[in-house]
Amino acid sequence: MNALEEHKGEDILLLDVRSLAPFTDYFVICSGNTDRLLDALADSAREAARKQYHVGARTEGTPQSGWILLDFGDVVVHLFSPDLRDYYRLEDLWADGKVVLHLQ
Repeated sequence: MNALEEHKGEDILLLDVRSLAPFTDYFVICSGNTDRLLDALADSAREAARKQYHVGARTEGTPQSGWILLDFGDVVVHLFSPDLRDYYRLEDLWADGKVVLHLQ
């Protein structure tokens, strides 16, 4: 979360989905306004997880697609362009999850 905030991620949400999803414990959802920012956010999240927790991520998507998914196992990070975040509305889809932290 700190890595995303430090690199200008916007509207960062940490959602506890342990009671809803058997494949992960938490979702982190974050927006970035440009392809370059989405790429930097993904790099910083991977680097922070590697340094602090010694874990890597499976990555899907590209900055150009507007959605990058980083799967760290217990935590799945969704990095969105604002338009795609509004379109997919994961916060609504997983509304039964518990909001742990929301940085706007």
